[in-house]
Amino acid sequence: MLRAEWTKFRSARGWVLAMAASVLVTVSLGLLIAGGVRSTCVTGKGEGPCPAPVVGPDGTAVRDKYYFVHQPLKGNGSITARVSDMTGQMRLPDAVPGVRNIKKGVVPWAKVGLLVRQSLKQGTPYAAVMLTGDHGVRMQDNFTHDVPGGPHNGPQWLRLTRSGDTIAGYESDDGKTWTEVSTVKLTGLPPTVEIGLFATSPGALWEMAEAFAQATATFDQITLQGANGSWRRDDVGVTMESDGKTPHHPGGVVESGDKLIVTGGGDIGPATMEGGVRADLMLIGGGVGLILVLVVAVTFFTAERRRGLIGTGLPAEPHPARRLAAKATVVGAVAFVAGLVTSGVVVPVGLAMLRAHQNPIQPITLGTELRVIVGYAALTAAAAVLALGLAALVKRGIVAIGLAIALVVVPYFLAIAGLVPWLLMITPAAGFAITQSIPTFAHVDVNQSLFAGYYPLPPWAGLAVTCGYAALALGAAMAAQRRKASFQVPLP
Repeated sequence: MLRAEWTKFRSARGWVLAMAASVLVTVSLGLLIAGGVRSTCVTGKGEGPCPAPVVGPDGTAVRDKYYFVHQPLKGNGSITARVSDMTGQMRLPDAVPGVRNIKKGVVPWAKVGLLVRQSLKQGTPYAAVMLTGDHGVRMQDNFTHDVPGGPHNGPQWLRLTRSGDTIAGYESDDGKTWTEVSTVKLTGLPPTVEIGLFATSPGALWEMAEAFAQATATFDQITLQGANGSWRRDDVGVTMESDGKTPHHPGGVVESGDKLIVTGGGDIGPATMEGGVRADLMLIGGGVGLILVLVVAVTFFTAERRRGLIGTGLPAEPHPARRLAAKATVVGAVAFVAGLVTSGVVVPVGLAMLRAHQNPIQPITLGTELRVIVGYAALTAAAAVLALGLAALVKRGIVAIGLAIALVVVPYFLAIAGLVPWLLMITPAAGFAITQSIPTFAHVDVNQSLFAGYYPLPPWAGLAVTCGYAALALGAAMAAQRRKASFQVPLP
Protein backbone atom coordinates (compact mmCIF):
# COMPACT_ATOMS: atom_id res chain seq x y z
CA MET A 1 0.00 0.00 0.00
CA LEU A 2 2.87 2.37 0.75
CA ARG A 3 4.42 1.61 -2.63
CA ALA A 4 1.11 2.29 -4.36
CA GLU A 5 0.69 5.65 -2.61
CA TRP A 6 4.27 6.63 -3.39
CA THR A 7 3.73 5.74 -7.04
CA LYS A 8 0.62 7.92 -7.13
CA PHE A 9 2.48 10.84 -5.63
CA ARG A 10 5.55 10.78 -7.85
CA SER A 11 3.41 10.18 -10.93
CA ALA A 12 1.55 13.47 -10.39
CA ARG A 13 3.82 16.15 -11.81
CA GLY A 14 1.86 18.94 -10.14
CA TRP A 15 2.55 17.65 -6.62
CA VAL A 16 6.24 17.11 -7.31
CA LEU A 17 6.61 20.58 -8.84
CA ALA A 18 4.73 22.16 -5.92
CA MET A 19 7.11 20.54 -3.42
CA ALA A 20 10.09 21.71 -5.45
CA ALA A 21 8.58 25.21 -5.56
CA SER A 22 8.21 25.24 -1.77
CA VAL A 23 11.94 24.51 -1.47
CA LEU A 24 12.82 27.17 -4.03
CA VAL A 25 10.64 29.85 -2.40
CA THR A 26 12.01 29.36 1.11
CA VAL A 27 15.63 29.10 -0.02
CA SER A 28 15.30 32.17 -2.27
CA LEU A 29 13.78 34.31 0.47
CA GLY A 30 16.43 33.21 2.97
CA LEU A 31 19.34 33.89 0.64
CA LEU A 32 17.79 37.20 -0.38
CA ILE A 33 17.81 38.23 3.29
CA ALA A 34 21.36 36.97 3.79
CA GLY A 35 22.60 38.75 0.71
CA GLY A 36 20.98 42.03 1.69
CA VAL A 37 22.26 42.30 5.27
CA ARG A 38 25.08 44.81 5.70
CA SER A 39 25.85 45.52 9.36
CA THR A 40 27.87 48.65 10.12
CA CYS A 41 28.88 50.19 13.44
CA VAL A 42 30.38 53.49 14.55
CA THR A 43 33.47 52.83 16.64
CA GLY A 44 36.53 54.77 17.69
CA LYS A 45 37.91 54.08 14.23
CA GLY A 46 34.86 55.51 12.48
CA GLU A 47 32.06 53.70 10.66
CA GLY A 48 32.79 50.21 9.43
CA PRO A 49 32.04 46.51 9.96
CA CYS A 50 30.69 45.62 13.37
CA PRO A 51 33.06 43.79 15.70
CA ALA A 52 32.47 40.14 16.51
CA PRO A 53 30.17 39.65 19.49
CA VAL A 54 31.65 39.20 22.95
CA VAL A 55 31.45 35.52 23.90
CA GLY A 56 30.85 34.20 27.41
CA PRO A 57 32.39 31.14 29.07
CA ASP A 58 29.91 28.74 27.42
CA GLY A 59 30.22 30.23 23.93
CA THR A 60 27.05 32.35 24.10
CA ALA A 61 27.12 35.86 22.68
CA VAL A 62 26.90 38.21 25.67
CA ARG A 63 26.70 41.84 26.69
CA ASP A 64 29.32 42.81 29.25
CA LYS A 65 29.08 46.55 29.87
CA TYR A 66 28.72 48.22 33.28
CA TYR A 67 30.41 50.62 35.68
CA PHE A 68 32.57 48.85 38.24
CA VAL A 69 34.06 50.21 41.46
CA HIS A 70 36.34 47.44 42.66
CA GLN A 71 39.41 46.20 44.49
CA PRO A 72 41.63 43.17 43.97
CA LEU A 73 40.83 40.28 46.29
CA LYS A 74 43.61 37.75 46.86
CA GLY A 75 42.34 34.46 48.17
CA ASN A 76 39.10 34.18 50.10
CA GLY A 77 37.03 37.13 51.28
CA SER A 78 33.75 38.97 50.99
CA ILE A 79 32.03 42.29 50.35
CA THR A 80 28.91 43.57 52.10
CA ALA A 81 26.98 46.72 51.28
CA ARG A 82 23.55 48.26 51.59
CA VAL A 83 21.79 49.60 48.51
CA SER A 84 19.94 52.50 50.08
CA ASP A 85 18.59 53.92 46.84
CA MET A 86 18.15 52.90 43.21
CA THR A 87 17.15 55.40 40.55
CA GLY A 88 17.76 55.91 36.86
CA GLN A 89 16.73 57.55 33.64
CA MET A 90 15.57 56.28 30.29
CA ARG A 91 14.63 57.56 26.90
CA LEU A 92 10.99 57.14 25.89
CA PRO A 93 9.44 57.77 22.46
CA ASP A 94 9.72 61.45 21.59
CA ALA A 95 6.59 63.44 22.47
CA VAL A 96 7.84 66.19 20.18
CA PRO A 97 9.62 65.00 17.02
CA GLY A 98 13.34 65.60 17.28
CA VAL A 99 13.26 66.44 21.01
CA ARG A 100 14.69 63.68 23.20
CA ASN A 101 12.21 62.48 25.80
CA ILE A 102 14.34 61.50 28.83
CA LYS A 103 12.41 60.49 31.95
CA LYS A 104 13.39 59.29 35.43
CA GLY A 105 12.95 55.64 36.22
CA VAL A 106 14.55 52.23 35.71
CA VAL A 107 13.83 49.47 33.22
CA PRO A 108 12.72 46.07 34.58
CA TRP A 109 16.17 44.47 34.26
CA ALA A 110 18.30 47.39 35.45
CA LYS A 111 20.93 45.87 37.76
CA VAL A 112 22.91 47.23 40.70
CA GLY A 113 24.80 45.27 43.33
CA LEU A 114 27.96 43.32 44.15
CA LEU A 115 30.13 41.49 41.67
CA VAL A 116 33.23 39.31 41.59
CA ARG A 117 34.94 38.34 38.37
CA GLN A 118 38.09 36.74 37.06
CA SER A 119 39.33 39.92 35.35
CA LEU A 120 38.05 43.04 33.61
CA LYS A 121 38.28 41.38 30.21
CA GLN A 122 34.83 41.19 28.67
CA GLY A 123 33.29 37.73 28.65
CA THR A 124 35.26 36.34 31.58
CA PRO A 125 33.53 34.34 34.35
CA TYR A 126 31.74 36.31 37.06
CA ALA A 127 29.09 36.05 39.77
CA ALA A 128 26.89 38.84 41.10
CA VAL A 129 24.14 39.39 43.64
CA MET A 130 21.97 42.35 42.72
CA LEU A 131 18.82 44.38 42.86
CA THR A 132 16.82 44.74 39.66
CA GLY A 133 14.30 47.28 38.50
CA ASP A 134 11.21 45.05 38.69
CA HIS A 135 12.46 41.54 39.42
CA GLY A 136 13.66 41.79 43.01
CA VAL A 137 16.97 40.37 44.22
CA ARG A 138 18.80 38.03 41.85
CA MET A 139 21.96 35.96 41.80
CA GLN A 140 23.47 35.70 38.32
CA ASP A 141 26.65 34.15 36.99
CA ASN A 142 28.40 33.64 33.67
CA PHE A 143 25.74 35.65 31.82
CA THR A 144 23.23 32.85 31.21
CA HIS A 145 22.38 31.69 34.75
CA ASP A 146 19.85 33.46 36.95
CA VAL A 147 18.39 32.56 40.37
CA PRO A 148 15.64 34.68 41.97
CA GLY A 149 15.88 35.92 45.53
CA GLY A 150 13.33 37.87 47.52
CA PRO A 151 11.37 40.98 46.54
CA HIS A 152 12.93 44.41 46.81
CA ASN A 153 11.14 46.61 49.36
CA GLY A 154 13.20 49.64 50.30
CA PRO A 155 16.91 49.56 51.27
CA GLN A 156 18.47 46.16 50.74
CA TRP A 157 21.61 44.59 52.18
CA LEU A 158 23.68 42.38 49.89
CA ARG A 159 26.70 40.17 50.54
CA LEU A 160 29.01 38.25 48.22
CA THR A 161 31.60 35.78 49.54
CA ARG A 162 34.41 33.84 47.91
CA SER A 163 35.80 30.55 49.13
CA GLY A 164 38.09 29.07 46.50
CA ASP A 165 36.04 28.64 43.35
CA THR A 166 32.76 28.90 45.28
CA ILE A 167 30.84 32.19 45.27
CA ALA A 168 27.80 32.69 47.50
CA GLY A 169 25.29 35.54 47.40
CA TYR A 170 23.15 36.68 50.33
CA GLU A 171 20.41 39.21 50.98
CA SER A 172 19.07 40.86 54.14
CA ASP A 173 16.45 43.45 54.99
CA ASP A 174 18.22 44.63 58.16
CA GLY A 175 21.88 43.61 57.83
CA LYS A 176 21.50 41.11 60.68
CA THR A 177 19.41 38.20 59.40
CA TRP A 178 20.81 36.85 56.15
CA THR A 179 19.26 34.59 53.52
CA GLU A 180 21.32 32.81 50.91
CA VAL A 181 20.17 33.53 47.37
CA SER A 182 22.42 31.01 45.64
CA THR A 183 25.88 29.46 45.52
CA VAL A 184 27.78 28.99 42.28
CA LYS A 185 31.13 27.53 41.30
CA LEU A 186 33.39 29.46 38.94
CA THR A 187 35.88 26.82 37.90
CA GLY A 188 39.43 28.01 37.45
CA LEU A 189 39.26 31.32 39.33
CA PRO A 190 42.78 32.73 39.74
CA PRO A 191 44.15 33.52 43.22
CA THR A 192 43.43 37.24 42.72
CA VAL A 193 40.04 38.39 41.46
CA GLU A 194 38.24 41.72 41.23
CA ILE A 195 35.43 42.36 43.71
CA GLY A 196 33.25 45.41 44.14
CA LEU A 197 30.10 47.38 43.33
CA PHE A 198 28.48 47.76 39.93
CA ALA A 199 25.58 49.41 38.11
CA THR A 200 24.22 48.80 34.64
CA SER A 201 20.98 48.99 32.68
CA PRO A 202 19.84 47.60 29.35
CA GLY A 203 18.02 50.03 27.10
CA ALA A 204 14.33 50.85 27.21
CA LEU A 205 12.47 48.76 24.63
CA TRP A 206 10.33 50.56 22.08
CA GLU A 207 9.80 50.42 18.33
CA MET A 208 11.70 47.13 17.93
CA ALA A 209 14.88 48.68 19.34
CA GLU A 210 16.62 49.63 22.58
CA ALA A 211 16.86 53.28 23.61
CA PHE A 212 19.20 54.84 26.17
CA ALA A 213 18.80 53.93 29.86
CA GLN A 214 21.02 54.18 32.94
CA ALA A 215 20.78 53.00 36.54
CA THR A 216 22.18 54.71 39.63
CA ALA A 217 22.68 53.05 43.02
CA THR A 218 23.65 54.54 46.35
CA PHE A 219 25.81 52.11 48.32
CA ASP A 220 26.67 52.65 51.98
CA GLN A 221 27.82 50.67 55.03
CA ILE A 222 30.36 48.96 52.78
CA THR A 223 32.70 46.42 54.36
CA LEU A 224 35.31 44.20 52.78
CA GLN A 225 37.18 41.18 54.07
CA GLY A 226 40.39 40.18 52.32
CA ALA A 227 40.71 43.46 50.41
CA ASN A 228 41.63 46.82 51.91
CA GLY A 229 43.18 48.81 49.08
CA SER A 230 41.90 51.89 47.31
CA TRP A 231 38.88 51.78 45.03
CA ARG A 232 39.51 51.43 41.32
CA ARG A 233 37.02 52.75 38.78
CA ASP A 234 36.37 51.15 35.38
CA ASP A 235 33.66 51.64 32.78
CA VAL A 236 33.85 48.09 31.51
CA GLY A 237 32.94 47.73 27.85
CA VAL A 238 32.25 51.43 27.28
CA THR A 239 32.15 52.33 23.58
CA MET A 240 33.65 55.43 22.04
CA GLU A 241 32.19 58.00 19.71
CA SER A 242 33.56 58.28 16.18
CA ASP A 243 36.36 60.54 17.42
CA GLY A 244 37.79 57.59 19.34
CA LYS A 245 38.12 59.63 22.54
CA THR A 246 34.63 60.49 23.82
CA PRO A 247 32.82 57.72 25.76
CA HIS A 248 29.31 56.97 24.55
CA HIS A 249 26.90 57.17 27.54
CA PRO A 250 29.66 56.81 30.15
CA GLY A 251 29.01 55.76 33.72
CA GLY A 252 30.66 57.14 36.82
CA VAL A 253 30.92 57.20 40.60
CA VAL A 254 30.56 59.96 43.18
CA GLU A 255 31.98 59.57 46.68
CA SER A 256 29.99 61.26 49.45
CA GLY A 257 31.23 60.46 52.95
CA ASP A 258 30.94 56.71 53.36
CA LYS A 259 28.64 56.47 50.34
CA LEU A 260 29.46 55.49 46.78
CA ILE A 261 26.91 56.60 44.18
CA VAL A 262 27.50 54.46 41.09
CA THR A 263 25.90 55.05 37.67
CA GLY A 264 26.17 52.72 34.70
CA GLY A 265 24.52 51.61 31.48
CA GLY A 266 24.70 48.51 29.33
CA ASP A 267 24.00 45.02 30.58
CA ILE A 268 25.57 41.86 31.97
CA GLY A 269 23.76 38.98 30.31
CA PRO A 270 23.06 37.17 27.05
CA ALA A 271 23.07 39.25 23.88
CA THR A 272 20.00 38.65 21.74
CA MET A 273 19.65 41.41 19.17
CA GLU A 274 23.17 42.74 19.78
CA GLY A 275 24.89 39.38 19.45
CA GLY A 276 24.76 39.25 15.66
CA VAL A 277 22.52 37.83 12.95
CA ARG A 278 20.76 34.62 13.97
CA ALA A 279 20.74 31.44 11.89
CA ASP A 280 16.96 31.05 12.16
CA LEU A 281 16.44 34.25 10.17
CA MET A 282 17.53 32.26 7.13
CA LEU A 283 14.26 30.33 7.46
CA ILE A 284 12.03 33.38 7.82
CA GLY A 285 10.41 32.51 4.48
CA GLY A 286 9.39 29.10 5.78
CA GLY A 287 5.82 30.22 6.28
CA VAL A 288 5.46 30.98 2.58
CA GLY A 289 7.03 27.69 1.54
CA LEU A 290 4.77 25.76 3.92
CA ILE A 291 1.66 27.05 2.15
CA LEU A 292 2.58 24.97 -0.90
CA VAL A 293 3.31 21.93 1.27
CA LEU A 294 -0.11 22.23 2.94
CA VAL A 295 -1.86 22.50 -0.43
CA VAL A 296 -0.10 19.37 -1.71
CA ALA A 297 -0.97 17.41 1.44
CA VAL A 298 -4.65 18.32 1.21
CA THR A 299 -4.99 17.61 -2.51
CA PHE A 300 -3.14 14.31 -2.09
CA PHE A 301 -6.23 13.18 -0.17
CA THR A 302 -9.01 15.05 -1.96
CA ALA A 303 -7.88 14.10 -5.49
CA GLU A 304 -8.74 10.44 -4.92
CA ARG A 305 -11.81 11.28 -2.91
CA ARG A 306 -13.18 13.18 -5.89
CA ARG A 307 -12.69 10.00 -7.94
CA GLY A 308 -14.58 8.04 -5.27
CA LEU A 309 -11.68 5.88 -4.13
CA ILE A 310 -11.50 6.84 -0.46
CA GLY A 311 -14.09 6.45 2.26
CA THR A 312 -16.64 4.56 0.14
CA GLY A 313 -16.40 1.14 1.73
CA LEU A 314 -16.33 -0.46 -1.75
CA PRO A 315 -13.99 -3.31 -2.64
CA ALA A 316 -11.61 -0.82 -4.30
CA GLU A 317 -10.88 0.41 -0.77
CA PRO A 318 -10.96 -2.52 1.66
CA HIS A 319 -8.96 -0.72 4.35
CA PRO A 320 -9.69 3.05 4.25
CA ALA A 321 -7.95 3.79 7.56
CA ARG A 322 -4.83 1.90 6.47
CA ARG A 323 -4.88 3.70 3.14
CA LEU A 324 -5.08 7.02 4.99
CA ALA A 325 -2.14 5.99 7.17
CA ALA A 326 -0.16 5.09 4.06
CA LYS A 327 -0.95 8.46 2.50
CA ALA A 328 0.13 10.22 5.69
CA THR A 329 3.40 8.27 5.70
CA VAL A 330 4.14 9.16 2.07
CA VAL A 331 3.24 12.85 2.30
CA GLY A 332 5.05 13.17 5.63
CA ALA A 333 8.20 11.56 4.23
CA VAL A 334 8.15 13.72 1.10
CA ALA A 335 7.59 16.85 3.18
CA PHE A 336 10.44 15.87 5.50
CA VAL A 337 12.83 15.49 2.56
CA ALA A 338 11.68 18.81 1.10
CA GLY A 339 12.16 20.54 4.44
CA LEU A 340 15.56 18.91 4.92
CA VAL A 341 16.75 20.08 1.49
CA THR A 342 15.41 23.57 2.21
CA SER A 343 17.06 24.04 5.58
CA GLY A 344 20.15 22.06 4.63
CA VAL A 345 20.82 24.57 1.86
CA VAL A 346 19.60 27.91 3.17
CA VAL A 347 21.05 27.77 6.69
CA PRO A 348 24.74 27.00 5.95
CA VAL A 349 24.80 28.92 2.66
CA GLY A 350 23.04 31.91 4.21
CA LEU A 351 25.45 32.00 7.14
CA ALA A 352 28.40 31.78 4.74
CA MET A 353 27.03 34.77 2.80
CA LEU A 354 26.61 36.77 5.99
CA ARG A 355 30.19 36.05 7.03
CA ALA A 356 31.47 36.94 3.57
CA HIS A 357 29.84 40.37 3.95
CA GLN A 358 31.54 40.83 7.36
CA ASN A 359 28.33 40.67 9.38
CA PRO A 360 28.59 39.59 13.02
CA ILE A 361 26.96 36.18 13.51
CA GLN A 362 25.39 34.82 16.64
CA PRO A 363 27.64 31.93 17.75
CA ILE A 364 26.04 28.61 16.88
CA THR A 365 27.30 25.14 17.71
CA LEU A 366 27.22 22.28 15.22
CA GLY A 367 24.62 20.54 17.38
CA THR A 368 22.32 23.58 17.34
CA GLU A 369 22.74 24.03 13.58
CA LEU A 370 21.83 20.38 12.99
CA ARG A 371 18.80 20.73 15.28
CA VAL A 372 17.61 23.76 13.30
CA ILE A 373 18.08 21.95 9.97
CA VAL A 374 16.53 18.62 10.94
CA GLY A 375 13.92 20.30 13.15
CA TYR A 376 12.62 22.38 10.25
CA ALA A 377 12.27 19.19 8.22
CA ALA A 378 10.30 17.57 11.06
CA LEU A 379 8.09 20.65 11.30
CA THR A 380 7.38 20.49 7.57
CA ALA A 381 6.46 16.81 7.84
CA ALA A 382 4.19 17.35 10.84
CA ALA A 383 2.42 20.26 9.11
CA ALA A 384 1.83 18.09 6.02
CA VAL A 385 0.35 15.24 8.07
CA LEU A 386 -1.85 17.73 9.92
CA ALA A 387 -3.17 19.12 6.62
CA LEU A 388 -3.89 15.59 5.33
CA GLY A 389 -5.76 14.77 8.52
CA LEU A 390 -7.82 17.95 8.25
CA ALA A 391 -8.69 17.11 4.65
CA ALA A 392 -9.87 13.65 5.69
CA LEU A 393 -12.01 15.17 8.45
CA VAL A 394 -13.66 18.10 6.63
CA LYS A 395 -13.67 16.38 3.18
CA ARG A 396 -13.56 19.68 1.33
CA GLY A 397 -10.26 20.73 -0.17
CA ILE A 398 -10.69 24.50 -0.04
CA VAL A 399 -11.91 24.38 3.57
CA ALA A 400 -9.05 22.09 4.63
CA ILE A 401 -6.44 24.29 2.93
CA GLY A 402 -7.84 27.42 4.54
CA LEU A 403 -7.98 25.76 7.94
CA ALA A 404 -4.43 24.42 7.68
CA ILE A 405 -3.05 27.82 6.66
CA ALA A 406 -5.01 29.54 9.44
CA LEU A 407 -3.59 27.15 12.04
CA VAL A 408 0.02 26.90 10.88
CA VAL A 409 0.97 29.89 8.75
CA VAL A 410 -1.14 32.83 9.91
CA PRO A 411 0.01 32.71 13.58
CA TYR A 412 3.60 32.59 12.31
CA PHE A 413 3.18 35.73 10.21
CA LEU A 414 1.47 37.50 13.11
CA ALA A 415 4.38 36.56 15.40
CA ILE A 416 6.86 37.97 12.89
CA ALA A 417 4.99 41.27 13.14
CA GLY A 418 5.12 41.09 16.94
CA LEU A 419 1.36 40.49 17.26
CA VAL A 420 -0.29 37.92 19.56
CA PRO A 421 2.91 35.91 20.16
CA TRP A 422 1.00 33.66 22.56
CA LEU A 423 -0.52 31.97 19.51
CA LEU A 424 2.85 30.25 19.12
CA MET A 425 2.04 28.38 22.32
CA ILE A 426 -1.43 27.02 21.52
CA THR A 427 -1.57 26.56 17.74
CA PRO A 428 0.34 24.19 15.43
CA ALA A 429 2.56 27.16 14.54
CA ALA A 430 4.31 26.47 17.86
CA GLY A 431 6.55 24.09 15.95
CA PHE A 432 8.50 26.98 14.45
CA ALA A 433 10.23 27.16 17.84
CA ILE A 434 12.37 24.21 16.71
CA THR A 435 14.21 26.62 14.40
CA GLN A 436 15.32 29.04 17.12
CA SER A 437 19.10 29.21 17.10
CA ILE A 438 19.51 30.99 20.44
CA PRO A 439 17.40 30.43 23.56
CA THR A 440 14.84 32.86 24.88
CA PHE A 441 16.31 33.84 28.26
CA ALA A 442 13.88 34.67 31.04
CA HIS A 443 16.21 37.34 32.47
CA VAL A 444 16.46 39.33 29.23
CA ASP A 445 13.61 41.50 27.99
CA VAL A 446 13.14 41.40 24.21
CA ASN A 447 10.49 42.66 21.87
CA GLN A 448 8.05 39.79 21.47
CA SER A 449 8.66 39.30 17.77
CA LEU A 450 10.32 36.52 15.82
CA PHE A 451 12.60 39.16 14.30
CA ALA A 452 13.91 39.78 17.82
CA GLY A 453 14.36 36.05 18.41
CA TYR A 454 11.37 35.63 20.74
CA TYR A 455 9.73 32.22 20.91
CA PRO A 456 7.40 31.56 23.86
CA LEU A 457 8.21 27.82 23.94
CA PRO A 458 11.52 25.91 23.95
CA PRO A 459 12.43 24.22 20.64
CA TRP A 460 11.34 20.65 21.31
CA ALA A 461 8.25 21.67 23.26
CA GLY A 462 7.08 23.77 20.32
CA LEU A 463 7.61 20.92 17.86
CA ALA A 464 5.76 18.58 20.22
CA VAL A 465 2.69 20.85 20.03
CA THR A 466 2.65 20.64 16.22
CA CYS A 467 3.17 16.88 16.27
CA GLY A 468 0.36 16.55 18.81
CA TYR A 469 -2.05 18.42 16.54
CA ALA A 470 -0.99 16.25 13.57
CA ALA A 471 -1.46 13.03 15.53
CA LEU A 472 -4.85 14.18 16.81
CA ALA A 473 -6.13 15.16 13.37
CA LEU A 474 -4.87 11.98 11.70
CA GLY A 475 -6.13 9.76 14.51
CA ALA A 476 -9.57 11.35 14.42
CA ALA A 477 -9.69 10.98 10.63
CA MET A 478 -8.68 7.30 10.77
CA ALA A 479 -11.30 6.61 13.44
CA ALA A 480 -13.94 8.29 11.28
CA GLN A 481 -12.85 6.21 8.26
CA ARG A 482 -13.10 2.97 10.23
CA ARG A 483 -16.51 3.90 11.59
CA LYS A 484 -17.83 4.79 8.16
CA ALA A 485 -16.44 1.65 6.58
CA SER A 486 -18.04 -0.54 9.26
CA PHE A 487 -21.47 0.92 8.45
CA GLN A 488 -20.99 0.57 4.68
CA VAL A 489 -19.74 -3.02 4.40
CA PRO A 490 -22.31 -4.77 2.13
CA LEU A 491 -24.16 -7.79 3.58
CA PRO A 492 -23.39 -11.19 2.06
